[in-house]
Amino acid sequence: MKRHFRLTRSTDFKRVRSSGKSYAHPLVVLYVTPSDQPGIRVGVTATRTVGNAVRRNRAKRLLRAAMADLMPETVPGSDLLLVARAPLPLADFSQARTAVVFLLQRAGLILPSHGG
Repeated sequence: MKRHFRLTRSTDFKRVRSSGKSYAHPLVVLYVTPSDQPGIRVGVTATRTVGNAVRRNRAKRLLRAAMADLMPETVPGSDLLLVARAPLPLADFSQARTAVVFLLQRAGLILPSHGG
């Protein structure tokens, strides 16, 4: 995922987490808030509950890859925050992608007919 599509500032992460609407899945939690930016920006995080640094980085790589794959189909005008849950590092890419598609559909940011 290219850098200009990412949330990078700590204040942006805090804003999305505190004022955004959340959607949960056993592997991932999605926070969504409207943005004044024309495109879509995505932040990815994994806390220590996910595991050690290796597991956290794997979880974040899975989420970034899944979102990069889905960016063209995602409705613009929102800031998203994807928070990894503990089972995510043990999942494969297709499971992570399915979880992200499910959450984006629930949030109304991707068409429900999109195959996940």
